Amino acid sequence: MGATPASLTTADPLVPHYDGACLSNVVPALLEGVRPAPPWLPAAAADASQVVLLVLDGLGFEQLDARRPLAPALGSMQGHAISTVAPSTTATALSSLTLGCPPGEHGVVGYRMSVAGEVLNVLRWQTAEGDARQNIPPDDIQSRPAFRGRRPAVVTRAEFADTGFTSAHLGEVRFHGWRVASTLVTEVRRLLRDHEPFVYAYYDGIDKVAHEYGLGEHYEAELVAVDRLVADLASALPPGAALVVTSDHGQVQVGSAVVPVHEDVMDHVAMLSGEGRFRWLHARPGQAQALGEAASACHGADAWVRSREEVVAQEWFGPKVSDAALRRFGDVVLAAHQPVAFDDPADTGPYRLQARHGSLTSAEMLVPLLGVQA
Repeated sequence: MGATPASLTTADPLVPHYDGACLSNVVPALLEGVRPAPPWLPAAAADASQVVLLVLDGLGFEQLDARRPLAPALGSMQGHAISTVAPSTTATALSSLTLGCPPGEHGVVGYRMSVAGEVLNVLRWQTAEGDARQNIPPDDIQSRPAFRGRRPAVVTRAEFADTGFTSAHLGEVRFHGWRVASTLVTEVRRLLRDHEPFVYAYYDGIDKVAHEYGLGEHYEAELVAVDRLVADLASALPPGAALVVTSDHGQVQVGSAVVPVHEDVMDHVAMLSGEGRFRWLHARPGQAQALGEAASACHGADAWVRSREEVVAQEWFGPKVSDAALRRFGDVVLAAHQPVAFDDPADTGPYRLQARHGSLTSAEMLVPLLGVQA
């Protein structure tokens, strides 16, 4: 058991496997029943009569693997690690999961992204002016149908029902809200009893605890509680049904290591977007090259510094990047490979985040894909 090590990696970034074992391919594989099933899909799901897909927000494979004695239910399931998408953040990853395509295609390319000169907080669906659902309709950001248009039952937090982000990545599903974990299990059990072939369920507790408390004893206590939730869901499966568990991203312990973007870099910056571990820098007119050079000189020891063109060429967001997605990128990105976050005074919240995510280290990119059949 333990926290993320003080140093991560200076090796190459872990670019998602968009043509294989990637989060964006999970829902198509489960819904379309491709035969033979891809080798990365848990065998328990391949021939199941009903499937429950449970997303445990913030549970990285490396964090789980280091704490397996605390999670016997998860530890007993079949499966292994797959990659999430870039950036390794909830807004982008959940969109890729439910829409079944890479971020460069659906266009939800970050937690805070540039839209027509404003920065949209995708999870809150707010700009600096407040609620943005009228000025930036979710259908204008992305209009693909969730779950291939099959309108499955979705069991998630009741307070998410009318949010802009729900409209953007879960539009037209049949919504079933939960307020406490027992309600989540009860709703899933009821839906299985009604012979629903596919149920999507989402739980965000472990991500919340990691953000507020870090990867220590509070995180481990929440992992124990999450494992009980998994065990309860597994016990609710009728014969022949399967539970598949995955996540949207892992975590890195950052704590107080929040680094201001160097003033030599900010001299070339018009705006910041993204998030602490995947910070987009938007250049002043005509200064993109100078911005890249300054960013590499000032922050290259802590981050992979890439231009927008390099990110596209290296397929961080997938082999295809739409014009709309491209317009939401900055000119240069700081993708942290050390346990730091890059500050943006406009990127605020109720407390300083202890564990974070967003970049392309294995701690953030690898997520579990596990299954069990009744």
